[in-house]
Amino acid sequence: MTPALKTHDLAVGYGRQPAVLSHINLAVAPGEMVCLLGVNGIGKSTLMRTLARMQPALGGSVEIDGRDISRMNQGELARKVAVVLTERVAIGAMPAYGLVALGRYPHTGWAGQLSDADRDIVAEAIAAVGAQHLAQRDINELSDGERQRILIARALAQRPAVLLLDEPSAFLDVSARVEIMAMLRRLAREQQVAVVLSSHDLELSLRTADTLWLVDRAGAMHVGAPEDLLADGSVAGVFSGPEVVFSTLERSFKIRGHGAVRAFVTGPGEQADLARSVLEREGLLVVAAEEGAELRIVVATSGWEGSGAHGGGRGSSFAELALFARRQAQGSHDV
Repeated sequence: MTPALKTHDLAVGYGRQPAVLSHINLAVAPGEMVCLLGVNGIGKSTLMRTLARMQPALGGSVEIDGRDISRMNQGELARKVAVVLTERVAIGAMPAYGLVALGRYPHTGWAGQLSDADRDIVAEAIAAVGAQHLAQRDINELSDGERQRILIARALAQRPAVLLLDEPSAFLDVSARVEIMAMLRRLAREQQVAVVLSSHDLELSLRTADTLWLVDRAGAMHVGAPEDLLADGSVAGVFSGPEVVFSTLERSFKIRGHGAVRAFVTGPGEQADLARSVLEREGLLVVAAEEGAELRIVVATSGWEGSGAHGGGRGSSFAELALFARRQAQGSHDV
């Protein structure tokens, strides 16, 4: 199968300056969803813009459906690649349907007249993102999440081989971010379009992407399934820092324990996990074995009980546990 998108020794950057990223060899299959990850300023947006031919490559090439995009005219490129950018573009008074219909422009010729087939495609794109109820509303009256659905529908109306999205959930609240990412994964499968998006939402990307493109702090690209890059330490290596550590097992960030107090927690699974998160947030070092721990916490559905070198305590809420842990940590500093 010919990849929907493929790069050959690609180098990206600006003008005569040194390449931001180089020696990039990547491929995306139809129906695959890829998340591009890395710290701020590492070159993610530069790579996305180069893939879309919004800026020239410094070296190498990008192919869409086996064709070098540098040899495509603008119309050919627009029929193959659709782009959804982070920037909030000002749009005049226009119903959402009209904005989606603009996605057919690369296919309608200079007159821009929609055929019945074009109108069917527009309707299908709106239905694909679950936005039929938004079609006749003014685009400027929509929420950020609703507007993003319409922009994705416009991109789908182009019937592209590749859909590129730069931070598609940047301005959305938590529930809307999850909805958009889940929708993009579904659309990749249903539409057999290659979806490539950059994101700062590491945890959500790990749970939704088929493949990660992870740029490390040295500018090297790590490519693989989320589980592979978790297992080999690539994700933790990029995103852990002095104050936080990325937990491979939990697929989430944890505050790094710097305190002298080692704590052991025992009790029912979910309750014990919540108690551990409280102690870690308070800077205690949670250990897996009771031996050598200065603080012991026993949790149950009715509450918790703790004993340590600086006294004992009990309570019915995790807020009380946090105060108890804080006193234990402060006591160790006072010794």
